[in-house]
Amino acid sequence: MLQGKRIGLGITASHCTYDQILPVISALQDNGATVVPIITHSVLTAATRFGTGEEWIQRIEGATGEKVISTIVGAEPFGPSNPVDIMIIAPMTGNSISKFANAATDSPVLMAAKATLRNGSPVLLGISTNDALGLNGQNVMKLLNMKNVFFIPFGQDDPFKKPNSLISDFTLMVPAAAAALKYKQLQPLLIIHE
Repeated sequence: MLQGKRIGLGITASHCTYDQILPVISALQDNGATVVPIITHSVLTAATRFGTGEEWIQRIEGATGEKVISTIVGAEPFGPSNPVDIMIIAPMTGNSISKFANAATDSPVLMAAKATLRNGSPVLLGISTNDALGLNGQNVMKLLNMKNVFFIPFGQDDPFKKPNSLISDFTLMVPAAAAALKYKQLQPLLIIHE
């Protein structure tokens, strides 16, 4: 379903979801895709209870077999000179959602996404944010209405303790990418997390 496709995979600083992303990299590759990883500065430098930036870079590069792109200059060629078929950003934090919705291109991930849209190719978002139903709700809605932008289906991950939080079901990344490559949104978009 993704045979021969070159996928840019943008990873932003939702550290608690990285363990969910690594298996999906294998699933993308098992479906015939090449995965090129792009990260934000905070992924590179943050040390959290989930691991250090260095540890995650090693794991991401090990999973993809590609060097991580960690600079805006490194991501800019995803425009006409070195395009991808689809750009996936997963996990995508509220901070990156806000910036992307408002055309603030200040990270390698957002530069790669901007370059992909400039080529008329799809961008697929896998959100993970504690304020999607709060202040960032307007940005999520803006992106839902943006041409060539699609979402991995998402829902509330903890509606009682974190009522404004939404997270994508990253296990749906492969079918969501296949749909986005046809310029379609995988449905249902809104899901219930078990």
